[in-house]
Amino acid sequence: MFSATAATCGIAGLATLGVVIRPWNLPEYLWAVTGALLLVTLGLLPWQEAVAAAGKGLDVYYFLIGMMLLAEVARQEGLFDWLAAEAVRWSRKSASRLFLIVYGVGILVTVFLSNDATAVVLTPAVYAATRAARVEPLPYLFVCAFIANAASFVLPISNPANLVVFGTAMPPLLEWLHYFAFPSVVSIAATYCLLRFTQRAELARDVADHDSSPHLTTSGKIAAAGIAATAVVLLAASGVGSDLGLPTLGCGLAITALVLAFERKPPWPVFADVSWSVIPLVGGLFILVEGLDRTGLLPALAGQLKAMAAAAPHSTSWAAGLVTAFASNLINNLPMGLIAATTTQGAQVSHEMTGAVLIGVDLGPNLSVTGSLATILWLIALRREGEHVGALRFLRVGIVVMPLSLVLALLALSLMAL
Repeated sequence: MFSATAATCGIAGLATLGVVIRPWNLPEYLWAVTGALLLVTLGLLPWQEAVAAAGKGLDVYYFLIGMMLLAEVARQEGLFDWLAAEAVRWSRKSASRLFLIVYGVGILVTVFLSNDATAVVLTPAVYAATRAARVEPLPYLFVCAFIANAASFVLPISNPANLVVFGTAMPPLLEWLHYFAFPSVVSIAATYCLLRFTQRAELARDVADHDSSPHLTTSGKIAAAGIAATAVVLLAASGVGSDLGLPTLGCGLAITALVLAFERKPPWPVFADVSWSVIPLVGGLFILVEGLDRTGLLPALAGQLKAMAAAAPHSTSWAAGLVTAFASNLINNLPMGLIAATTTQGAQVSHEMTGAVLIGVDLGPNLSVTGSLATILWLIALRREGEHVGALRFLRVGIVVMPLSLVLALLALSLMAL
């Protein structure tokens, strides 16, 4: 039993490490899938349970595919280029104003479309804006990564991890806002101030004039309307407690079909440019977490958490939030969110403690470049544009921005729970 537990933990740890550091520049999904296959091949996880575990991520797969389709069709129809030109025009040659505009748009996209949408949809638009403004792109691209996590607990739909962590114990919207509205404002404001401080040198420069604004075609307008309609659909789905994956996939397919039919274009160029590797990455991580759950470690952790919560609820909430935040950077917040969900639901802890864990899962990944799925999607989007952000460069920013933002957000949550 011990050897099986040790082997499962070792495989899960090495696979997750591979996802985080990408040895030999191999794609992230290869490490997650290889780890999952090893668990099954070595008899550590029956294939039936592995298939069932991968199936638990079906709603996440649907959600990601829908968002990636929306982003790709919007990119191909010139929506991002038009948005970029408008952002530069409204900045009036001020880098600070452009930074604020990008941050504000990032808040809206994250809150109403999710943090993954910010990584997938907003990043290409921001990169186009920096090209139009002829400025160093990284300060503005950092906005996409950091706000995607900092604003991801405003609403339940702002991060798919929110639905995973709370599961069937999801509080009603008004109760959610009671707990998370103030911590979200604190998180967003603190992240903005600290991120702007780290980028102050680049933001002291002027933005170039943008002489001509590209014309937004009818198909581009359809894509924009489709993204807005998707936000409305997701809010409605969240309001009735429905899953978000199928509505997002339906919107993505419908808008893609409408645009392609209007332009009389084949679908292959859109589908060919979607980052499909994200799907096996997520599936592999679900299987790895199922393997850990089968060892009995997670139920044991749930029992320990329940005992600690009964003895010292407030200090345990703080500890759970901090540990979850930093652990998310070691193993990525998707498996951490799954582990946290299994643990907190098994321990039947209070909403305050689950909220602290959720803030750790959502905000904690702002420390490192591969702390969250959204940041991995952001990295993939950057690579498509020919940009590269090293782990150390991101860490230099994250170590200034994340810890203080996290402590302030947890403090705000404690005040709301009194």
